[in-house]
Amino acid sequence: MIETLLVKDYLQFKKVNLNFEPGLIAFTGVSGAGKSVLMRAFLALFGLEECDAKLIEAALDAPLMLEDIGIDSQSPNILRCVKQKSVRYFINDQMVSRKKMAFTCKNAIRYLSVKEADELSSSALLELLDASIKESSFKQKKSDFIKLYHEYVAVKKQLESIEAEEKRVEELKEFAQFEIQKIQEVDPQIGEDEKLMQIKKMLSKKEKFESALERANAIFEVESAVHEALALGDIQSDFFDECMNELRMHLENASARLADLEDADIESVLDRIEKISALKNRFGTIEQTLEHLQKRKKELAHYENIAFEKKEIQARYEALKSQVYKSAKEISKIRKEALGDLQKRVNAFLKDLYLNEVSLHVKKIDLNETGQDALEVTLSKVDIRHISSGERNRLRLAFIATAQELGKVKGGVLILDEVDSNLSGKEAMSVANVLLKLAKDYQIFAISHQPQLTSQANQHFLVEKKGEEAFVRQLDHDERILELARMVSGENITSQAKELALSLIQKG
Repeated sequence: MIETLLVKDYLQFKKVNLNFEPGLIAFTGVSGAGKSVLMRAFLALFGLEECDAKLIEAALDAPLMLEDIGIDSQSPNILRCVKQKSVRYFINDQMVSRKKMAFTCKNAIRYLSVKEADELSSSALLELLDASIKESSFKQKKSDFIKLYHEYVAVKKQLESIEAEEKRVEELKEFAQFEIQKIQEVDPQIGEDEKLMQIKKMLSKKEKFESALERANAIFEVESAVHEALALGDIQSDFFDECMNELRMHLENASARLADLEDADIESVLDRIEKISALKNRFGTIEQTLEHLQKRKKELAHYENIAFEKKEIQARYEALKSQVYKSAKEISKIRKEALGDLQKRVNAFLKDLYLNEVSLHVKKIDLNETGQDALEVTLSKVDIRHISSGERNRLRLAFIATAQELGKVKGGVLILDEVDSNLSGKEAMSVANVLLKLAKDYQIFAISHQPQLTSQANQHFLVEKKGEEAFVRQLDHDERILELARMVSGENITSQAKELALSLIQKG
């Protein structure tokens, strides 16, 4: 429930500070006093409307989906909307986006507007019908169907993908064969590019290298003279021998490399480098080129076996299709058998609300996650899209009350947008009685223009305007009688209106 509400600088409201109790809470006042503006403050705080107030804050003792956004819950949770240069939202002093504010509150705050009627949507009605089914095996059958349906959809997508692939398989095969051929023609080896660059480098300086080697080998012609000089000077020649041996080894290796280059063709080397560079430009390194080759070979094998793969998937798809439609048919049969009980429950509330009975119909639709069923409602054989707003509001209450009776209500806050508008006194009282039943599980905020609903409220707040500023205050017993009398007779309050107001309160 909402325990407190604080509003600052919101249009004609300078400051509103209210404390709320559980149950039915009514807001009344003359037209233009600001009742709808105040109600929009509630909606703005919960991310359902634009926030135009300097501050809106509420203490909400209700389960919010805070774990999903990484915020610790507390009792109560403090929700805040602040507008300065921009609008910012906070939950327990942690800033959140408007979208996250609405997400966390969606199960705790339920807004019933004149324009929207989610309770009468096919999905909501179907969920209610399923909740009314007493057959013990239905829940498991529905769970099995959902699992089967998801498997069926996955295989169907797989089949559609392979069929689409099949249409262009020849083109894909040609492309794969082309790339395989290109790589295999070159047949690159790992590390070959580096070796080729070394060969290219050596070939570019071959003549100079040969000339330098020839001149360098002349050193060995004076090797014996050096030995003789060292001996005459009583100098050990070990260091000289080691140096000469190492030099001899390096020069011999260099000569061998030159010999290897004798048969090398610079044009062939350059051509090979160009081909490998072309592969590297297209596929990356030689390692990546070879990986791509293996990938294309696997794809080619897949394309060549696609007919066999399709046959297997097709068989699996047909088997799943048969199973899922059979399961949907069983679920539909159970729903149709349970339809009478749900219709009876709803009509019991409609009788209390002075409305004619509804007829519920299961209509077959395309297969989806809920089966093949859509639930339609007609009121006195009239499509509910064509009924009056007063009838629609009472019909919605009947379905909400039925959900409560079936244990589908988890509590929270109901915000009603003139739910008793366009109703007679008798009809308005019937709405009040249903709201009192709902108030056992919900805290209900309602703007009302009818004394019948207002008289049954646990709390009664008056919205009034003085000059350009609007105020809200809770009424005591005597003030309530006067306000109810005003709602009965207008600004000129009569003694009869006061008596009626008192009798209405006493009925509560």
